[in-house]
Amino acid sequence: MYSPPILVQKIFPDFSWKASNNKILLTFDDGPTETATLKILDILKLNNIKAVFFCVGNNINRYPELTSRIIEDGHTIANHTMNHKSLTKMNREESIKEIISFNNLIKKKFDYDVKYFRPPYGKFNFKTNRLLNKLNLKCVMWNLLTYDFENDIQKVKHSINKYLRKNSVIVFHDSLKCSNIIEESLNFTIKQVSKCGYEFGEPENCLK
Repeated sequence: MYSPPILVQKIFPDFSWKASNNKILLTFDDGPTETATLKILDILKLNNIKAVFFCVGNNINRYPELTSRIIEDGHTIANHTMNHKSLTKMNREESIKEIISFNNLIKKKFDYDVKYFRPPYGKFNFKTNRLLNKLNLKCVMWNLLTYDFENDIQKVKHSINKYLRKNSVIVFHDSLKCSNIIEESLNFTIKQVSKCGYEFGEPENCLK
């Protein structure tokens, strides 16, 4: 689904499903990676846009220099777990380890405190909600999934053309799967946001 069902959004009101200030928020999952992250950062810098990068701990270990660049460029790093495994298939202790290990890693390597979390594959349950509340992490979902991971630029354009709203939280990926189309996808999205008269927002203001 391009946008999660309204019923699910109502059942989990603690989660952020849309931008709270009627601005567009760009988010990127699964990175950092050599194939996509630099392309994304260059486009964001050129257009003066700040985004949220939901990073995977193991990728941070592989590419610490890319993580530094994300931080230096003023973007927000958020928790996408240590190993990108589905929390709904884990017990409570395993889930805590996946989340806390990420927070400890980013704090130790970059002295960075994490505020936001997104579950791998967008899969969660009531246990996830209770756990995140206990860990004082805000779960950020979305209301516009671009399907860029299918590596089909026409599908991305369709999702933006049909579902872009003034409060959209958009999901892209900085991964190998979409690296061939990520530049065109971003440039098209930026153009459409301007064409519709919308504006990009700062993560902190969008996620209040």
